[in-house]
Amino acid sequence: MARLARTSCATERSNKPFHPSELDTLWGSTAKPEQTHEMIPEQSNTLCPCGSGKTYEQCCGPWHRGEPAPSPETLMRSRYTAFVQGRADYLLATWHPDTRPPELGLEGSPDWVNLQILESTEQGSRGRVHFRAVYRAGDGWGYLEENSDFVREDGRWYYLSGQTEEGQLKPGRNEACPCGSGKKFKACCR
Repeated sequence: MARLARTSCATERSNKPFHPSELDTLWGSTAKPEQTHEMIPEQSNTLCPCGSGKTYEQCCGPWHRGEPAPSPETLMRSRYTAFVQGRADYLLATWHPDTRPPELGLEGSPDWVNLQILESTEQGSRGRVHFRAVYRAGDGWGYLEENSDFVREDGRWYYLSGQTEEGQLKPGRNEACPCGSGKKFKACCR
């Protein structure tokens, strides 16, 4: 998903991961992550955008506030939710410093509507998540499919890199709607 966000390599990268004590610096010394996104409505009772079926507070909320995600899949879900919510600060904080861009602009990002985890593996301090993220593309639908690599350092998982593929979705009338509602396409977003 990093490929769809604007990055700038004009400034030098840090060569160490962000740690919880540095999150205040990343998000501003007086603001917590949830305070930097005033345009995001109160989400304690809304379903999490990552598609887990849990509320935002039961799912990605704790990771966005700085708690370490317990697995590569959990981190991937929280990063997807951060893309949906426009939380560039969180995306940078959870991106490994060896591959992290110095800046991340999310202006012009697609309208993400659905995340599907196709496979998730973890072995020691390495992890991989194969996912498909669906977005609205004008009057149609597009997808980004990625095999993402993760690494755990000092008890925290970080996104390392991913191999992406993009395409268009052309759902049939009787197929499931790409938005993830569970309804048939003809009865939902058609």
